[in-house]
Amino acid sequence: MGQKITISPVTRIEGHARVTIYLNDDGKVEKSFFHVDQFRGFEKFSEGRMYFEMPVITPRICGICPVSHHLASAKACDAVAGVTPPRPAALLRELLHMGQFIQSHCLHFFHLASPDLLLGFDADPAIRNVIGLIDVNPELALKAVNLRKYGQEIIRRLSGRRIHMRWAVPGGVSSALSAADRDWMLGQYDEMLGYLFDGIAIAKQWLGANQDIVQRFANFKTGYMGLVKDGALELYNGKVRLTGKDGKLLEEFEDQRYLDYVSEWVEDWSYLKFPFYKKMGFPEGVYRAGPLARLNVADKISTPMANEEFKKFKALSDGPVEPSLYFHYARLIEAVYGFERAKELLEDPDILSTDIRANVTGVTGEGVGVIEAPRGTLFHHYWTDETGKITRVNLIVATGNNNWAMSKAVDTVAKEFVDGNNLTEGMLNRVEAAIRCYDPCLSCSTHAVGQMPLIVELLSSQGEILDVAQRD
Repeated sequence: MGQKITISPVTRIEGHARVTIYLNDDGKVEKSFFHVDQFRGFEKFSEGRMYFEMPVITPRICGICPVSHHLASAKACDAVAGVTPPRPAALLRELLHMGQFIQSHCLHFFHLASPDLLLGFDADPAIRNVIGLIDVNPELALKAVNLRKYGQEIIRRLSGRRIHMRWAVPGGVSSALSAADRDWMLGQYDEMLGYLFDGIAIAKQWLGANQDIVQRFANFKTGYMGLVKDGALELYNGKVRLTGKDGKLLEEFEDQRYLDYVSEWVEDWSYLKFPFYKKMGFPEGVYRAGPLARLNVADKISTPMANEEFKKFKALSDGPVEPSLYFHYARLIEAVYGFERAKELLEDPDILSTDIRANVTGVTGEGVGVIEAPRGTLFHHYWTDETGKITRVNLIVATGNNNWAMSKAVDTVAKEFVDGNNLTEGMLNRVEAAIRCYDPCLSCSTHAVGQMPLIVELLSSQGEILDVAQRD
C-alpha cells in the first residue's frame, strides 16, 4: 500500500468522523476504513447518579436525537421502578417520538442527503449543500424547513423544549397535552404531509433514473434488526426482530433479553464498537439497523398511506432490499408512518387525559429500555443498588448498530469509484455519501469546538505530498 488518502471530517453528518483510503502502487484502492476517534464515556460517568436522573442526563448524549435517548431512558427507568405508565402517558410519549421521527428524517433527507441527488455528486462543494438547494429550488427548501419545524413544534409543545427535555419521568410524563396544542398539530397535518410526499416523489424519481449507480453503490448482504408488533413496523414498543442475509427470521425476542442475542466487537482503529448477532459470531453475524432494516424485517405497516409505499418498497426485490441508497426511500416511508401515527394518537380520546403518571414505590435493581431511534435500535440498560443509585450502565447507541455496515459501505464505494491516478473531489464525496445513507449520529460520541476544515493529502509511497485539496 503505497499511498493514503484521508477524508477528515466527513461532511453533512451529525458529529465527526474520518476515512482513510489506502492505495496500492498502481493507484487502485486496496482497503478503506471508517474511523470514529472520539470517546463517549456516558456509561461510566452515569455511575453513582440516581436512576431517575437518567432521563435528564442521557439526552445530552446528542443534540440531534435527544428525544430517543430521553424515551429509551424513561422506559428503562420504568423497569427499574417496576411501574407501568398509564395509557395516556404512553400515548403522549409515543407522540413525542413521532415528532422526533418527522423532524429527524426530514432534516436528513432534505438538508443532508438531497444535495447529492438534486445537485449531483460532482457538483461544486461550495453549492452542494442546503444553501445550494435554496438557490436551485427555494420552494422545496422552504417546504423542508417547515417540515422539520413541524416535528420540532410537536416536541416543544409536548415537552416544553425542542432539545434536552425534562418531561418523561419514571411512571409517565410530567405534563399533559392541551386541547389548543392538539388542535394546532392537527391543523398543520394535511399541508405538511403533502410536503413530505413531494420529497418521496424526488427520491423515487432519482432512484429509478439512476439504477446503475444504485446497484453499484454500497450494495451488500447483511442481517437486519428492527422492532415489530404483530409483524408490523413498530418504533416505540415492540419485540426485537433479527433476520438473516436471506431475509428469513433468526430471532424475535423481548427487549430485556437483548444480551442473550447481541454482543459487541472491538477493532483498534475505531472507538465505536461493532454489534453482532451472538449465535453467528463476528463478522458473520453483523446486521444493519435503521429505516432500511426496519422495512426489511417488517411484514407490513399499520397505517394506510405508509403501507402503500411499503408495498412498493418490498416489490423492489424478491428478498431484502440491499443497496444502501434505498435508506433514503425507506426513511421517507417511515416519516409518512410518523405522520399517520401522530394523527391516530392525536385523535385518541385519552390523549388529553391528565392521568399521566403512576406512583413509584420502590426499585427492582435493573431495567432495560429499547426504542427505535431514527438511525436504528437503541438500547438503554441500567443496574442499581437497593437505593436506586446507578452501579452500571450499558448503551448500544442506534448508530453503533450500523458501524460495520458504514465501514463496509466506505470500502466498497471507494473500490468502485475512487481512482488514485485521477483523483477528484467528487470521487471522495461519493465515499462520504455512502456514510450519509446511514444518517450516522456521531454526536453521540463526540463534541467539537471551532472550525474543522477538510484537508485531503495524496502521498507517494515515499511519503511525499503529491497533491492537496482543502475544503474550509
